[in-house]
Formats: sequence, C-alpha cells, structure tokens
Amino acid sequence: MNYSFKHLILAGMAMLAGTLAYAQVTTSSLSGRVTDEKGQPALGAAVVATHEPSGTVYGAVVNENGQYNIVGMRAGGPYKIEVSSVGYASVVYKDVTIQLADAYKLDAVLKESNEFLQEVVVIGTAKSKFSSEKTGAATNISNAQMTALPTVSRSIEDVTRLSPYGGNGMSFAGTDGRTANFTVDGANFNNNFGLNDGLPGGGNPISLDAIEELQVVISPYDVRQTNFIGGGVNAITKSGTNTFRGTAYVYHKNEYMRGDYVDGQAVSGARDKDRNTIYGLTLGGPIIKNKLFFFVSAEMAKSPSVAVRWRASENGVGSDIKYLSYCSVADMERVAEHVKTKYGYDPGSFTDFPADESNKKILVRLDWNINEKNRLAVRYNYTNNIQWNAPNASSMDGGTRSAYGRTSLYSMAFSNSMYSINNLVHSVSVDLNSRINNNLSNQFLATFSKLDDVRGTNSSEFPFIDIQDGTDTNTQYMALGLELFTHNNAVHNTVFNVKDDLVYYKGDHKLTMGLNYEYQMADNAYMRNGTGYYRYASVDDFINGEAPEVVCLTYGYDGETNPAARVQFHKAGIYAQDEWNATERFKLTYGLRLDGLFFSNADLTTNNAIKAIDYYENDGSIRHIDTGKWPAAQVSVSPRIGFKWDILGDKSLALRGGTGFFSGRLPLVFFTNMPTNSGMVQYQAQLNEKNLANKGIEGGMSNFKGGLVTDAHGKATTQALLDKLIGLGYPSTISPDGGTVPSSISAVDRKFKMPQVWKTSLALDYNFPTSFPFSLSVEGIYNKKINDVTISDWSMLNPDGFARWSGADNRPIFPETFRTGTKAFVLSNTHRGYGYSASVTMNMSPCKGLSIMAAYTHTVSKEVTGMPGSAAESAFTYVPSAAGPNRLKLHNSQYVTPDRFIASLTHHDKCGNHFSFIYETWRGGANYSYMLANDMNGDGYSYDALYIPTDKEVADGQFRFVSDSDRDRFMDYVHNDKYLSKHQGSYAEGYSVYSPWVHRVDFGYKHDFKIRIGKTVNTLQLSVDMKNVLNLFNSRWGVSKYMNSKLNSGRILKYESTDAEGYPVFSTPSAVSGNTQTWSYSYTIGQCWYASVGIKYMFN
Repeated sequence: MNYSFKHLILAGMAMLAGTLAYAQVTTSSLSGRVTDEKGQPALGAAVVATHEPSGTVYGAVVNENGQYNIVGMRAGGPYKIEVSSVGYASVVYKDVTIQLADAYKLDAVLKESNEFLQEVVVIGTAKSKFSSEKTGAATNISNAQMTALPTVSRSIEDVTRLSPYGGNGMSFAGTDGRTANFTVDGANFNNNFGLNDGLPGGGNPISLDAIEELQVVISPYDVRQTNFIGGGVNAITKSGTNTFRGTAYVYHKNEYMRGDYVDGQAVSGARDKDRNTIYGLTLGGPIIKNKLFFFVSAEMAKSPSVAVRWRASENGVGSDIKYLSYCSVADMERVAEHVKTKYGYDPGSFTDFPADESNKKILVRLDWNINEKNRLAVRYNYTNNIQWNAPNASSMDGGTRSAYGRTSLYSMAFSNSMYSINNLVHSVSVDLNSRINNNLSNQFLATFSKLDDVRGTNSSEFPFIDIQDGTDTNTQYMALGLELFTHNNAVHNTVFNVKDDLVYYKGDHKLTMGLNYEYQMADNAYMRNGTGYYRYASVDDFINGEAPEVVCLTYGYDGETNPAARVQFHKAGIYAQDEWNATERFKLTYGLRLDGLFFSNADLTTNNAIKAIDYYENDGSIRHIDTGKWPAAQVSVSPRIGFKWDILGDKSLALRGGTGFFSGRLPLVFFTNMPTNSGMVQYQAQLNEKNLANKGIEGGMSNFKGGLVTDAHGKATTQALLDKLIGLGYPSTISPDGGTVPSSISAVDRKFKMPQVWKTSLALDYNFPTSFPFSLSVEGIYNKKINDVTISDWSMLNPDGFARWSGADNRPIFPETFRTGTKAFVLSNTHRGYGYSASVTMNMSPCKGLSIMAAYTHTVSKEVTGMPGSAAESAFTYVPSAAGPNRLKLHNSQYVTPDRFIASLTHHDKCGNHFSFIYETWRGGANYSYMLANDMNGDGYSYDALYIPTDKEVADGQFRFVSDSDRDRFMDYVHNDKYLSKHQGSYAEGYSVYSPWVHRVDFGYKHDFKIRIGKTVNTLQLSVDMKNVLNLFNSRWGVSKYMNSKLNSGRILKYESTDAEGYPVFSTPSAVSGNTQTWSYSYTIGQCWYASVGIKYMFN
C-alpha cells in the first residue's frame, strides 16, 4: 500500500472517528437504457417515476449512453413510470413494484410519434422476478405476502422461513441465530448481547402490521451490506400516503384452540390456562398532500400462560409423556416444610407455575418530501415485553454440572425459582435522501437504539439450592431458592449509527462511496450465585445439615451491592463500489470495504494478580493474561465482486454469482465475561473440597455442616454467607496493584478479530416462456471461515504428553495436575471451518390471484465450536471431545438444518376469500451427539465423545465391557442405529445425529366483507390461521421426533474402570439395547395443531 493511499484511507476513517456500522439498505433504485427504434441512445429523454399512493415524484434524464438512474426511492409501489422525449411517443409503465434494496432494471424503446401513436401504456411490467439486478442470494417478502402468511405467533421469525435458507428462527445457512443482523429502517434491532438467539423485545420487537417489506440476504455482493456471517434481515416500515388508511384488529388464541394428543397420548397440562390476545391499530395519511405524511402503529398483547409443565410424581416414577418427574411429591413437601420452618422461606408452589406475559409496541413515522430533490423519513419505535421462565436448566459453578435439567424428567423445582425478564426497546432512525443533480445523489442515515433486559423474581432473598438424587451419579433431583443467575442481572445496551452514501453515475458506471460509524456500549450487571448457591448430594443430606458438595457466592467489594461490567467500542467503515454495465447483457459489480474495530479500555483495570500468573504455550513458552486491555485495534478488508449475465439477451436465462469477504459480529456477552470475571468488578467464590484444600483452609466443606449459613435471626441471607467467606480468608476489598485471583478467569486475546467468512456463489435463473410468470432458480454457495471464534483454557496442559488407555479407545488420561493454575478461558480466532449449500427455488403465478412458491435447500456447515451458552465456561464445555475441550475437532454445526423443503400457495378470489397454505418439511434442527455418561478422561467435564468400536475390536478384546450382557446390548444398539453403524472405528462427531424428517402444513383463511360508508368502501376481515393442520386429523402427523429420553441425550455408555492391562472397561445403561428406539415423539403441546382467530377492520 503506497503512502498517499494509506493516508487517504486514514483520513476517510477519521471523518467519522470510528468503525463498521450496520450499513443496511433502506431504499430501492431504478435504472435502465432508453433507445430509439434503431437502437441509438435517446439522449435527453426524461424518465419520471411517480409513487402513486403518496404522489412522490422521482426523475432522471437519459445520458449519452442511453442510461438513466434513480436512487433513494421508496420501496413498494405501485409506481407509474413515464419515459418521454420530443418527437417520440411517450411510454408509460403502470403497476410497477420495486422491492427493497432492489436495483430494478427497466429498459424502454421510443417510437416516433404520429397522429395515431401518442402514448404506449404497459401494465404490470414489474411482475417479472428477473427485473432485479441482484447477484447473490436474497429473498424479498412484501407486505402482501406477510399478510397472507399463516401465522399464529405473528413474529418476524415466522416470516423469514419463506427464505430458502431460513426456517430455524434467526439462524440462516447453519449459523448461530445470535450472529444474524436485523435492522428496521437501518436501525439496529439485534439481540446484541446474545443471551439467547431471539430478537430483542422478547423476540417480537415490531408489529408485522407496521412492516412494508422485509428482505433476507445471505450473500449480497453489495459492499453496503455487512455485519453478518450467515444472514441478515432488513425491514422497512410503512409510510403514510395521500389517502387516510387505517386498521383496527384483534387476534386471539387459547388452550382450547389447540390439540392435546400426541400419538394417541393425552399431553399433560394441555388445557391449563394459556391464552394470548393481541389488540392493535394502524393509521396513516397526509398532513400536507404530496408533501408530508404520517404513519402510526400500536399493538398490545396479554398472555396468561404457564412457565413449567413438569410436575412431581406421587410415587417417584417419572413419565416424559405425562410430564411427571422422578422427583416425588413427598420429597418436595419435606423440603418445603424444612425451609419454611427452619429459615422462614417460602419456596413457592410445586404444582402451579403461572406466567402472565405482556407485550406493548408503538411506532410513529413521518415522511417529508422537502422538495423535488430531498426527502426525509423519521421513525420512532418502542417495545415493552415481560415474560416468565423456568430456572436455568443445568448451569452451575464449583463442580461438574448435571446432565439433567432442573425441571425435567429427573428433577423438579419450586415456582419462586422462576424468573421474569423485562425487555425494553427504544429506537429512532433519520433517513435523508438527496438528489444533488442528474448524476449525483446522497443518502444520510442516522439511527439510535437502546435495548434493556432486566430480570425479576417473586422470591425473597434466599440462596439457590440444588439437591441431587443421592445415587452419586451427578443426577439433578430438586431445586429451590432465588434463581442462581437472576439477582442483580441486567443488560443495558446503547447503539448509535451514522452512515453516508454518495452515488455518482458516469456513463455505464454507477459509483458508490460511503462512510459509516457505530458506537456501542453495553453495561452488564451479572452476579452468578448472587444470593449464594449450595449443592447437596441428597434430600436427606440437605435436611439433616450434612456438608454440601459445593458453595458459591459472587459479591462486590467494599460493600458494593450492584457491581457492573461495561464494554464500549467504536466501529468505522469506508467502502467504494462500481456497478458497471459492461454490455447490455452483462453487469459487473465490484467493491472494497475496510472496517475497523476500536475498543475503549477506559472501563477496565488490570488485575496484577492475574497478570502475574504464568500460562504455557504448547512449545513451553510463557504467556500472560491482562484483563485490563481489550483486543488491539483491527482493520478487516472485505473485497467483493458480483456479476449478472443475461445469456440470451431477453431476460429469460440469467447466470449470476460472485465472491467476497463478509465480516460479522459476536454476542457482547462473550466480551463482558472478561471484566465480570476479572476479579476487579466483583469476586466469584467457588468452594469445594479441592478448592479449599488448595487455599489451605482447614476443615474443607465441613465448615458448612449444620445447614445454610444464617444471620443472628436465623435467616439464610447473602450477608451472612459473605461474612462466613471473609472469615475463611476470601477478599473483601481489592486494589489494582495487589489484585486477587478469582475462581476462574475469562479473557479476550489481544489479537482477536471479529468473525469473517469468504462466500462464493453461483446461480442460474430461468424464466419459462409462458403467458404467466414462471421462474426457476438453482443456486450454490460455498463458505470458508477466515476468522471464526473459538475459546480455550490456557491453564490446561497439552494432552499429547498424557498417558493413554490401551485398546481401541486410547484417548488421553488427564492427571490430577492437568491444570497449571486458575482456569483461564480465552476468546481467540481459528481459520478452521467451512460450509456449503445448494438450493432450487420455483415461483409461478398461473392465473390472477394465485401464487405458488417451492424451494429445497441442502446445507452443510462445519465448525470448531458454535459457542453454545453465554458464560465462558459453558461455551468451552458444551462441545463433545475425546482429548479435552482444548482439542476440538471440526464437526457439524449444532445450528444446521441439513435438509429443508418449503412450498407456499396463496389464492385470492373476487368474492373476498383469501386462502394460504404452507407445506414445510425438514431433517435435523435438533442435532445430538453420542457421548459417554460420565467424565471418562478426567478433564472435569461430562462431554466426552463416544468411541464407536468395530465388531472386530470388540471380538479381539480391544474394547471391553463389564459383562457380556453390557457388550451385547450396546453392540446391538450400534448395529441398529443409522449413525453409529456407519461410523464404527471412530469417535462420534459432535452434533451429527440429526432428528428425523417432520412434515407440516399450515393453513390460513380470510374473508373480506365490504362495508360502504358514504362514498368510501371499508373492509371487515375475519380470519383463522392454523399451524400443523394435519395433526388435527391424526395425532402423529406433524409431530417432531427427538432423541429417546431413555438415551440421556446420547449418553449411551458409561466408563467404569481401568483393568490390569490398562484397558478401559465400560457398562451399558439398562435402557440401551437392540430394541431401544433412537427417536420418540415429542409429547409437548407445541407439537400439536393450534389456531388463532382474528377480526380486522380496514378503512380508507
């Protein structure tokens, strides 16, 4: 890079003082070529496009090459486009609809005017799918399609399944849904923090009735689109027009509008109160005709529901079909009475788990046609959502977590262990589109989003308690107390973006140059075990005051009760692109974007006690961790090139594709883990026999015999436990110079880069020579990871030097001293990983009012880790391995749906009937791993990959069992299982056992009643939407199958011991045999048919 070019880039970036914003597209454009009958350019011809609903007018003049271009247009329509020139008959195109982010191409041929020919009118030209100039994979979904879609949840995620690459929430093409990019009018609506894969605002941040159009992009070679690895979703909201239009609607569903049987078995709790009523309205119209418009939307939903359907069993015999836990009513009553009597604590009910939820949404938008050259749009959105949840499934600190959830077949919890989340969203966008002259235009977009998630509880102050079943098999049995991750748990996320795009037309070239900037800040108050945590081996141990296995507490220093961690960063991007119409049939798009990421270290303080710890590289060299510094500034380079070739010159056959780099994002929770676990914000005490021995604390866990730690009044308070820990020598204050070493460390490598992937695609589009629109597209995409995310524990020694077992399963044996110091989970990058997908899509409209779409997609995605969970150790743990989680092999993504087919049919008739069907079938989506039932290799985690022996290895004694019965039952199961039988002689690959095919049909019906009021005709619409219709007729149809609960999520073999010859010896759980079915129906309410009814009044 030469000196002047380098300084040009730096100067451009300095203009905005920062980095890579969410530069998503909010408008559309129109371009084409205008010639006379001889094919010569119609220089000086005028092109005028009028957005008929609002009267907004856009214009351009044809240049010397016959080209015209209009940018910054409202998406949608209908448009009337008039092409005129002196001496020629005007050509008028009507009913033209332009899709979001579309570069719509419309060519015109002008004929000399005469007394018989003054104007040529063309109707419905825009219906062709190939008018678009897209090069990569993208799907546009109009408001009409969203309205017709059968949807009971009325969510964005229900709409995105119309993309061939969708169908699994916000996960696209086998990627983590938390990394998808969702924008509304260009504003960030992402779940930036990433505690789950849902959208902010409780997963439904904006009303469908407020959206004009939505676009799902997978590989757009437009350099303006960024900030995703798998896919992005861009939505634009509705605008007012010259006509006052509005709607008022109510949608309702309840527990009697759904099925209650699966495979002939009644689903327990199916008729428990579970209702949802949505009230909403929209109104839009002119403030000043043709000049100033408004649009408002308001929606409110109330949902009396149930958070937990599991119940304790009367006799201790569990049933996943009946939602009965092995935990008995008698034991629940004993524990409840004990804590009420001894500690004065009410744990709540264990038979009733009410969860009244609510959601409120408001949107206001103004559109101002300032003059012929400048247009401004301003939008504000507010969402307030409250929902209730069961306690965390199994996460804990200070010991090996159980493989069984706290509310499951194995365990039960009390209602005061539930927690609520209050999701708040405030979002503003300002979008100014300016046409400076015939060749130069500009878009300025500024957005602000504030997203808050705050947890709540009905519990009084009390520690969270896990009780195991007393079998010494790490089996969860009961839970009670204030949920272990809820106390002082809040996330406050602020995002500000600004971008400016300048577009210049020169001959056959459309040049785009842009800058963008983003500031993002996240405050995270997160005190794991903030009111204390205890784990007991059995109910008797808890009631009798025996020593607990684990005690934990997170607390602030010097009496601070509300400690919080903060991460701030700036992103800046600069990009340029040329769209070159090389010939009338070939268009080439090429560009480059540079994105910088700059963290602020102002909120961090180095913990010198951590920095002093020596950690060892594989080559023996020493490295250190500085939790007072974020990653150094990094600049990512993303070149892209795309093309489209009209092969035959008549738009019937097109070849398109491209290749380029795409930079994404990572949930902020993985960054805030560092200051949260740095020991400077708060201290996390994790006590067990081993940890106390290492600290030299006499008596070990017997210090906690006699029951929970209480204050002078017999209450199990947080302060009482804190005083106890300080008395044992745990720190109460801290200084940066001295620091302190926490129980575990989280850090981010100084060389860490945001995820980046190289995408390449090729597609063939064919428009059949029929009298109606009928098209077929075949597309393939290949992805190669450039910078993917991984996590490792620096304290673990290299297992290559460890002893190994004899025999076929010769994995390394971790010694007691496999850690050199405190656990240190460090976020870093890997280049390993790839994926590909192939899809076939058909669209047709054989007659007026009938539209049909069908698409099949096959997806493969290989990765090192999908970063499951949100805590550093969770992300590190949840991927099966044989040689320990520092040695993960490439495996199938846990997020991939390998095969999916979707078809939709909508029909509207003249009698006001609207029919809609969706057929969807898929394989996978619930992806399992075959593992051992316990921690065989001794790395401290029960995620040990299963070795699948060959018949010969078993026969030759290279793989050994405790008995012939165990051997025969296990091998019979292997032979009968499709995955295991094909992979004998190897370790089971993580997340590679796919749930079987499931087939579902959704149906929607609406009927319009016309109501005449004066000179206007309004519409009253009644509707019914039904999901999984076939299940109404047969309780097996449309029901997903998941792994048989008897197989314990794939843990089908248990390591027992090592024999005298050094061979591992295994036992087979009693439930595993050749007769054991791998898959069983999911006996849950969500698998049954369910319906929603609605009434909507529409006036204009």
